[in-house]
Amino acid sequence: MIICSNCGEENPPKFRLCGFCGTPLAAAAPAHEVRKLVSILFCDLKGSTALGETLDPESLREVMNRYFEVMSAAITQHGGTIEKYIGDAVMAVFGLPRVHEDDALRAVRAAQAMQDGLKELNAEFMETYGVTLANRIGVNTGGVVAGDATTNQRLITGDPVNVAARLEQAAGDTETLIGELTYKLVANDVDVEAVEPLTLKGKAAPVAAYRLIGVRATDTASVSTWELVGRRRELDELLALLDQVTASGAPHTVLVLGEAGVGKTRLLDELVKDAATDALVLRGRCLSYGEGITFWPIVEALRQGAGITDADDAATASWWLLADWSDVWIPDPDPAWLWLAS
Repeated sequence: MIICSNCGEENPPKFRLCGFCGTPLAAAAPAHEVRKLVSILFCDLKGSTALGETLDPESLREVMNRYFEVMSAAITQHGGTIEKYIGDAVMAVFGLPRVHEDDALRAVRAAQAMQDGLKELNAEFMETYGVTLANRIGVNTGGVVAGDATTNQRLITGDPVNVAARLEQAAGDTETLIGELTYKLVANDVDVEAVEPLTLKGKAAPVAAYRLIGVRATDTASVSTWELVGRRRELDELLALLDQVTASGAPHTVLVLGEAGVGKTRLLDELVKDAATDALVLRGRCLSYGEGITFWPIVEALRQGAGITDADDAATASWWLLADWSDVWIPDPDPAWLWLAS
């Protein structure tokens, strides 16, 4: 059927004019497919059939609704797009409709958030219903063909999708397995455990995979050992400014601007390497997604400087801050202004 753009009525494919208002009909333009590098996440709930024998229908519905609510929130919070639900499984894509440079890391962070969310849910379910849930997750990255997002045709096809699904099936209870390319893209931000190459259905050769242990809270990327090329003048300017700050004691802020891929991060890595012997270097990142992230870079820098970890409670974190940042000068009674000096 052809939909009239004027009155919205359906018309048979052979009609050239709308049979209701006479407006010329135009056939729908073919969907525009694109090739993209994306990260795919599959998450499946294990043992849901047996769960139906334990709970009455109303309780089962409540449990499943809460489960999918938490899983979906973890995906969308990290910028993922839920492609579809397949029974008790959910498939999500990171990189549609818009590609980000950290899509693989977003997918892995979402997987970790889903597992953490399930732990909290299980405490709730055990207390209320006397049951717990177990899921398994697979994350894989690769090139796929995707439908036109402007027409809501998001279905993606390609071998990376199949591998992500097979990784999920090979994972154990509450485990996340990630593919080789995914691991290479997030290696500096995660802790993993290599598993024996997996023999997956439909794959001619064993597939490398890694068991996700955890996602690091701070940026621990190592400084590159490659020689800096073409940025000596900019580096000299930054080093000169650092010398000026050291001599005067007055703080400075430097903003480095440039198109993606021109080497901003590489330039700052070189600065850090040269300055590490004379200065305390703290890193903080501005996240490109999420809520409540306005002061995230400051939080990361303070956590790194004070040695605060996710395992520390509020009292411990406060003690470390007071111990490591004892030289605090408040030049004005207004508590909003704090000068921290090492």
